[in-house]
Amino acid sequence: MQEHKLKIARLDSIFLTRMNWANVGGLPGMLLTLKDSGLPQCFLSGPPQLEKFIDAVKVFSGPLRGLNLAVRPYTEPEYSDETMTVYQVPLYAKLECNGHRRQFSPERLPSHVSPPRSPKPRSPKTDLLQLEENEARGSESDSSVGSTEIPARDPSLVVAFICKLHSRKGNFLVEKAKEFGLPLGTAAIGPIITALKNGQSITYEGKEILPEDVCTPSDPGAVFIVIECPNEEFIKPILESEQLKRYQTEASENTASLVVHMTPETVLQNDNYKKWMEGFPSTTEHLILNESSQTVHNLRIHKIQTQLNLIHPEIFPLLKSSQNKEHLMELPAPYVQGECLLKYQLRPKAEWQRDAVPVCNPTEFMEEALQLPDFNAKVEECKQNLAMGTTNLYRKADEYPEVVFLGTGSAIPMKIRNVSSTLVRVSSSQCILFDCGEGTYTQLSHHYGGDVDEVLCKISAAFISHLHADHHTGLLNLLIQRERALKTLKQPFRPLLVVAPPAIITWLFQYHDHCQAILKHINVIPAKCLLEGREVPKFKTRSFIQLLLETYNLEKFETCLVRHCHNAFACSMVHKSGWKIVYSGDTMPCDALIQMGKDATLLIHEATLEDGLEDVALEKTHSTTSQAINVGMKMNAEFIMLNHFSQRYAKIPLFSADFNEKVGISFDHMRVRLADFGAIPKLIPPLKALFAEEIEEMEERREKREMKLMKVQPVLDVKQENNVKQRQQLSVTEELRNPTEFSTKKRDREENCQDLENKKLKII
Repeated sequence: MQEHKLKIARLDSIFLTRMNWANVGGLPGMLLTLKDSGLPQCFLSGPPQLEKFIDAVKVFSGPLRGLNLAVRPYTEPEYSDETMTVYQVPLYAKLECNGHRRQFSPERLPSHVSPPRSPKPRSPKTDLLQLEENEARGSESDSSVGSTEIPARDPSLVVAFICKLHSRKGNFLVEKAKEFGLPLGTAAIGPIITALKNGQSITYEGKEILPEDVCTPSDPGAVFIVIECPNEEFIKPILESEQLKRYQTEASENTASLVVHMTPETVLQNDNYKKWMEGFPSTTEHLILNESSQTVHNLRIHKIQTQLNLIHPEIFPLLKSSQNKEHLMELPAPYVQGECLLKYQLRPKAEWQRDAVPVCNPTEFMEEALQLPDFNAKVEECKQNLAMGTTNLYRKADEYPEVVFLGTGSAIPMKIRNVSSTLVRVSSSQCILFDCGEGTYTQLSHHYGGDVDEVLCKISAAFISHLHADHHTGLLNLLIQRERALKTLKQPFRPLLVVAPPAIITWLFQYHDHCQAILKHINVIPAKCLLEGREVPKFKTRSFIQLLLETYNLEKFETCLVRHCHNAFACSMVHKSGWKIVYSGDTMPCDALIQMGKDATLLIHEATLEDGLEDVALEKTHSTTSQAINVGMKMNAEFIMLNHFSQRYAKIPLFSADFNEKVGISFDHMRVRLADFGAIPKLIPPLKALFAEEIEEMEERREKREMKLMKVQPVLDVKQENNVKQRQQLSVTEELRNPTEFSTKKRDREENCQDLENKKLKII
C-alpha cells in the first residue's frame, strides 16, 4: 500500500474468508502499521478463530495500544456503512480426516465430543514440553490426539461475502425543470425535488410531471461477490447456497456485476464449478485470483536491481519470474486474471481500469541510470579495477558459502528494502536462513524464479534472532511453502530445525491451535541452549543440535545474548573447512558478540543508523555505521557486511569515514561469496554515482541537524555556566555564615562522589 500510495488511514474494515496463512499472513504487519498510523479503530470480519489469531499476534507485537480492534462474528447477518452493505455467507465443507469425513463448526459439535476446554495459561516452557510430547507421538500427530478436545481451528469453514452498494437517487436536471416551468429558486421547489427523486410523479399547474422527465435514472446499487473455494470439497456447499443463488438471476437489482474467485486452477477446471460460473448472467464479470496471476507488485525493486546489475552482474543478479508462461484457461464465462492495482469501477459506469497496473520496462530502467552524471564512467572504471586482478585469498571457483541478502531494511518493508532475512548457501545441497521477516518467501521467488522450490527443499534450518515482527513473521509461510515444495519435487518431508528464543513456541502453538496445523513442520532448538559453555540436559535438544552440525558439516554453531531486547541473540557458525560466518541480529555494540566472533571470515552486522545519531541508536538499542565497523575491527573479522538499515536510508545509507577495504553495504538480492570480498569495496564509486541525488539529500539533512545542534549548544553551555556560578555563590555565602557546618557537608559530598565513582568502576 505504501509503494502504491494507497491511503491506509481510510481503512476501517478488513474481511477474511478463512484462517489460512495465505489469507491472514499480511495481517500482523498490517495491524502494526495501522497502530503506527494513528488509526483509532478497525473492524475485522471472518471466521470465529480470528479473535484468537489477534491474541496470538500480541505475543510478539505487544498490546497494540491506541488501536481498537473489533471482531465481528461471521454469524452476524450483515454489516453496513455509508457505501455498502456486506452480507457474510458461511460455507461448510465435509473434509477428509484420517480416512474419515468430518464437518465441525462451533455450533455443530458431535454429541459425543465435549466443547473445547478453557485454555491453560501459556508459557514458552509449557508449550515446548507440549511440542516435545507431540513429537514423541510422531511427526503427523495433532495436538488433540488422545484427547476429547477438538482443536479450535476449523478448516471446514470458509466465509463468502456479498457486497451491495447502497442505491443512489437520480440527479435533478435543472434545465429540464425550467422547460416544465417548475418554481426554481423558491421555497416550493424543495418538496417537489424530493418527491421526484424518490420516484414519485407530481402535478404542477395541472400538468403531470414524471420522475424520468426531470431526473436521471436512479442507481439501484451494484452487487459484487467475493468467494474462496480452496479445494473441491467446497464446491458442493457453494452450489447449494441459497444466498448465492439469488444473485444468479436476471433481475436487475440482484444480478451480480462482479464475482471475485479466489480459486486455484484445479478447482476452476472442475465441471461442477464451471457449471456454477455458467449460472451467472452474461453481463456478470469474473475476476480470477490464484497461482496463475502474472503481475509485477513492486516496480521499485525491479528498477533498482536492473540498475545495480549494470555495476556487477554476478553480485547483483537480475530478478526472475516464478510464474509459468501465460496461458488461457477454458472457462464457460469471460474472465479477467488478477493483476496488481487492476481496478473494477462499479459506478457511475461499470468498467475495468488498467491505467495504474505496473509495467516493468528494464530498458527504460537502464537508460535512466546510464544518463546519470558520472555513472557510466564510474562503472567502466570499476570494471577496469576488477579486471586488474584480486588480492583475495579465495579462488573464484569457491562457490560456497554464498550469502544471499533477501531483506536488508528494518522495522517495516520498504519500497526497495524488505525486512530482515539472509540466506546462506552452505553447500550445493544445504541452505540456512538467518532471520525470516515478512515477505521472505516472496523475496526467494523473485531471486530464484522457477527454481525456488529446489532452494526451499535445501533449507534445513533457520535462526531467529529475536521476536520483533520484522525478524520472524515470514517463518510460517516459509514452512508452508517448503512442505509444498518437498511434495511437488517428491522429496521426503523433514521438519525444519528452528533456533530461536523460547517464546516463539507460544506464537507457533497459538497459530497451530486456531488456524493451521504447523507444529509438525518444526523441531525447535532454544537459542539459549547454544550459548558458550551451556549444558543441555534434554536428549531431544542435544540430538537436534547434533543434527544441525551434521547437516551443515559444522564444527560449531554458537549463540550469544546481545544488547537489544529481552532474549535477543546473535549467532556464529564455523564450518569444518575453516570459514566462519557471524550474524549480529539487532544489537548495540556488544562485547559478547566480539568475543564469539573472534577472527570471523564474514561478519554481518546491523547498521541501523548513520554516524551522529548515537543517542537515537542508544535509545532504540541499535548500532550506527561506525559502531558496527568498530565491532568488526575488534573482532578481527576478515570482512564486514552492513545491513538492517533504517527507513531513512531507503536506497543507500550514508558512508562514514570508517569505511575501508574490509567493509561493504548490503542490498536486497545481493549475492556475496568469499571471493567477492576484494571486489565489494570497489563498487562504492559507481554506487555513489547511482544514488548521488539521495546521498546529497541525506547530507543536507545531516548538515541541518548539526547546525541546529550548534545553535542549541551555546544556550545549554550558558545555562550550565550560570548554574555553576549560582552554586558557587551559594557555597561562599554558606561558608561565611557557618564555616564548621559547611566544611562537614563538603567532606560528605566528596566522600559520596568517591563512593559513586567506585561503584561505576565495578559496574564497568
